[in-house]
Amino acid sequence: MNGRLLLIATFLLLLLGSGTSTALAQDKGSLDPKPLPPLANPNDPKLAAKELFGRKLLPAAMPTQVLGFYSKGCIAGAHALPVNGPTWQVMRLSRNRNWGHPSLIALLERLSANVHRDAGWPGILVGDMSQPRGGPMLTGHASHQVGLDADVWLTPMPNHLLSRNEREEMSAAMMVRADRLDIDPQSWTPQHLAVIRDAAREPSVERIFVNAAIKKALCREAKGDRSWLAKVRPYWGHDYHFHIRIRCPAGNSTCKSQPKPTEGEACSATDLAYWFKDEVLHPKPPPEPVKPRPALTLAQLPPGCREVLAAPAAKP
Repeated sequence: MNGRLLLIATFLLLLLGSGTSTALAQDKGSLDPKPLPPLANPNDPKLAAKELFGRKLLPAAMPTQVLGFYSKGCIAGAHALPVNGPTWQVMRLSRNRNWGHPSLIALLERLSANVHRDAGWPGILVGDMSQPRGGPMLTGHASHQVGLDADVWLTPMPNHLLSRNEREEMSAAMMVRADRLDIDPQSWTPQHLAVIRDAAREPSVERIFVNAAIKKALCREAKGDRSWLAKVRPYWGHDYHFHIRIRCPAGNSTCKSQPKPTEGEACSATDLAYWFKDEVLHPKPPPEPVKPRPALTLAQLPPGCREVLAAPAAKP
């Protein structure tokens, strides 16, 4: 097996081993979430950090600060996106992942209004953001750790207030054709392009992650100013939602951003070819099982994350 195929197989097995699903937006929530049992030894240095952060129900009562990188960090003083707004609703409330930096909260509120105006949607459905104190999650994402990532469903918000049951049970619309080579014309509309374009045009947005078939459709259909396409990048999954990532807030020296994209629109056949190879769309399992990567421990996160975990909870 060549190196690239091994990388693909390893990636997929890591997803399975960490409880991640490429259809995470489809995973149903619970109407009766149960509290996690207390840890026998929370000071065990080998304990996975996700066990600690996953048990924090409220943010740290500290000034807002991002510590670390999107996939290796935490956030102090996170804010919650209200579960209901004029042009947005939060999904899967049982996950308690509607927390983030105030800049992300403001962007989602602004984006929802722009989508209502430009795409004619009643509003947006917001999926996972971050946990109350960020950090690694017990299930799902490797990123979303510092309050600067958010998933937005590619399903318009209904024109009524969703019940708790609907928020936990409702499924997002699949945007990708069964053969994985293009979008599903029964689901995809010009309004979807307008929604993603509105998000990518936000100055603070650093990346938009979508399924490769969606990137392909955007490249084909975008007219006029196409500079925003540079921020839109293909990544595994993202069949039902797109992932917004914003840059580090100004003056936050403990936050580590990622480099700006340098490949331009990334719309050429060469740019997209890798994602549509058969071994990428339909990877075969490796001849020998790949061991899941060890979970991050608290010692592997920025030092300030210890203080974030130990801080008293902010008032609800």
